[in-house]
Order: sequence, then structure tokens, then C-alpha cells
Amino acid sequence: MKFNLGFLGGGQLARMSIQAAQRMGLTALSVDSSPKTPASRVAEARVGNLLEPESYIGFFNEVEYVLLENEFIDADRLRATMAKVGFPEERVTPSLESLGMIQDKLVQRQRLQMAGVSSPDAVEAERGPVELGFPLVLKSRRGGYDGKGTLMARTPEEYEAARPIWEKGGWLAESFVPFRRELAVMVMIDGQDRAWTYPTMISEQVDQVCDLVYPADVDASEIAVAAVRAMRGCGLYGVELFELEDGGLMVNEIAPRPHNSGHYTLDWGGPSQFEQHVRLSLGLLPAWPQGIEVAMANLLGQSDGPFQLLPAIEAAMEGDQGVYVHWYGKEQQRKGRKMGHINAVGPNGKKRAQEARARFYAAL
Repeated sequence: MKFNLGFLGGGQLARMSIQAAQRMGLTALSVDSSPKTPASRVAEARVGNLLEPESYIGFFNEVEYVLLENEFIDADRLRATMAKVGFPEERVTPSLESLGMIQDKLVQRQRLQMAGVSSPDAVEAERGPVELGFPLVLKSRRGGYDGKGTLMARTPEEYEAARPIWEKGGWLAESFVPFRRELAVMVMIDGQDRAWTYPTMISEQVDQVCDLVYPADVDASEIAVAAVRAMRGCGLYGVELFELEDGGLMVNEIAPRPHNSGHYTLDWGGPSQFEQHVRLSLGLLPAWPQGIEVAMANLLGQSDGPFQLLPAIEAAMEGDQGVYVHWYGKEQQRKGRKMGHINAVGPNGKKRAQEARARFYAAL
């Protein structure tokens, strides 16, 4: 008997999506380059080079639907592999058409511009100084996340210093955008192009890694939905945005999957982003996205050594019954690695999430 769902990737996003699927009575299988992953702790798993779908071609004969944990697997390569075993492309979330548009950041920018969705101007890296001027941002067109694959070029000298990296190809240059703060919206679009959104959240970054997420006082849902539609999106998408000093909004990046900025939905009293991801992949109607106020603080690895988890959890929850700790079950702690997160439910969530995290780190 086939597994209902197959996840390409075995990290925390796959793990939490699998747990949501299991609550619905569904079976799941994951595949990853490592045999010991967060997802493998909660469901069966296979091993294969995730970026080389040919290495796990048999996986597609074991599952009914396929969900991607990230946007790094080449869409054309995945399509060709599935065709060899006759796996129907329409059973993949996100669609390979949408994946192909998003995974190349230059194509993503061009699609947004064509659709009239405000986003930074972008060109091939070698054309940046002439067409965009300085300062500008250099980005790897594929694969980068959490600041990886991103370089700042404030001057011609910095641009030239980065030449050995970008001149190899596969890099873009985009206009530097001074912004007031970063926002995030989780968007759901079904097969009939009907759209729903979770609340707009403020996403605070530290060293280009998401640190805190909490409710915003602005609504960015309209531009977020337009951005996903520009990608021919169907399913769950995370949209990162810039709020400009004049109040304008600009799309930064789009992720065709559950997103770090949506982890608060695990404890907000309504449907989580992971349940919606599963529902939409199966063609089911998403649940109405309504819940209570929650703030989230990411938990990053504090060292490369061993740690004591239970005392840290106890410390985080001490004196606050609205604090929830989520730990991803990763095999190794590394300094700066995303290991889990804390949700604080109710008023003053940002402050309480920060305080709970400080207690957690002190006891870890």
C-alpha cells in the first residue's frame, strides 16, 4: 500500500507537516540526504541525494502525492525523473511550473515586475553597476537562504572585490531598498484560484536570520496574494515583504511552502500552516485562518556541543502558562542553526517570547 504523502526533504518543515497529516489519519514518507533527520523521527524515511531526484526515483512509486520542503530541487530535473516512472505532475505541490519561476530569483523578480507587483529591480550581476548603480545587492539566483548567497556592494570597490564569486555565473544584482521593517504573510490559493491569508506579521531579522515574529499593525495581504498569483501559485506560500519609510510595500521573496514566519500558527488556536499545506496539496478546502495573537522567537544553536534540553524547556515555561516550546529533533546542535522556536500566546507576546527564550538559553 502506498503512503498518502511523500515529502522531498526531511527537515523541520517536513516534520511538522507530517505531524499535521498524521493527525488527519494520513500516512507519510520522507526522503533526505541524511538518514537521521527531524522528519525521520516521526515517520518512515528514505535516503537519497535530495538535489539528484534520480538517486531516489523509487520513492515516487511509494507515494500518492509529493510535497516539497524547499525550492532547491531543479524543477526540470524533477519533472524528467517523475516522467520516467509515470508519476503525475499534477500531484506535486508546489506545481513544477510555479517552482521553476520561484527557484530562480531573477526569474521571480521578472515575473513580479511583469505582473505589476512592486519588488526590487534586478538584472544579471555583470549589468548591475550600469543599470542599477550603487549601493546594490548581489544574490545567488538559486539556493540562498537566511543571508547565505547574499553580498552587499555599496561601492564599485566592493563590487569588484566580489567579482571572483559572481563572475562564475548564476548571480544577480538588485537595487538596495532602504526599508522601515520586514513583514511576512502566509498565502493560500486553491485549485479554483480562491485566496486566503493569515494575518500580516512583523519579521525581525538578526544577521539576516529570522529572530522574532509578531502581529503587525498593517495589512499586506493584497500585495502578497498578487505576488503568489504572479507565480501561478496553488497551495501554501510564504511571502516576505519590505515596508518602506513612506508606508509603501514591496515584495522581497516568495517561498512555495510553509515558512519560518508562520510557525506561530501552531499555537494560535486555529489551523496551522502545516495543516493547510497538507489540505491544499490534496485538493482539499483550507480551514478558515482565524486564531488569537501569538508571537514567535526562534531558538538557535548556542554552541557545537551537547546540551540539556529538559531544564531549558522547564526554564522557558516557568511562570508563563502561555509559552510553548517546539524543538525540531535535529541530530546535532550547531551555533546559529535553527533548532526550534518558542511561541508566546496572548498579550505582550513579543516581550514574553524574548524573556522565555532568554530563560531557555540560560538553562540550555
